[in-house]
Amino acid sequence: MTAISFRTTVLAVFMVIGLSAGTALADGVDAAKGFIQTLGDKAVSTIAATQQDEEARLRQFRSLLNDNFDVPGIGRFVLGRYWRVATPEQRDEYLKLFEESIIRTYARRFSDYSGETIAVEKARKDGEDFILVDSVIQRPTGGPVAVTWRLLGQGKDFKIVDVVVEGVSMSVTQRSDFASVIQSGGGNIEALLKVMRERLGKA
Repeated sequence: MTAISFRTTVLAVFMVIGLSAGTALADGVDAAKGFIQTLGDKAVSTIAATQQDEEARLRQFRSLLNDNFDVPGIGRFVLGRYWRVATPEQRDEYLKLFEESIIRTYARRFSDYSGETIAVEKARKDGEDFILVDSVIQRPTGGPVAVTWRLLGQGKDFKIVDVVVEGVSMSVTQRSDFASVIQSGGGNIEALLKVMRERLGKA
């Protein structure tokens, strides 16, 4: 069992952050565990190096996010059926706002890191293209939290496509939240874009 330091709230998002795994999917189960360990180590190094510099932390988290998560794929999944009816301009703005909201939210939460650790326990194949990596978050206060990472194997690389916390998919949860906003706005994706702009101070 391998223990790595990381922040509980960041692990609990899909979101819901590839590094080279060094093997193809057929031989990639152990590599997938190493991928998550390396990601955690990099995240903690980022915290230490940018504790007093918010702009530097944002830059580093942008790099971590784009290198390790399938951000466009997650974004399309989260938007659901509304992706098909969105215009090219709406899709482009949505993906930019989606990425920025993740970076700002979790870079800020990382500043409150308080010594959580992850124990990476096991990994298993999930169909032909995916690998699930099971882990447990140990917190200084409170009980342990079970977190499963869903990875997409891409040749020698992995990308995170979902994070499942205590059996709840963060991507599915956010998809439901976004759909509610759009439905409240009469089924218009502009309602969601407006909310996202406002949250980022870009209204």
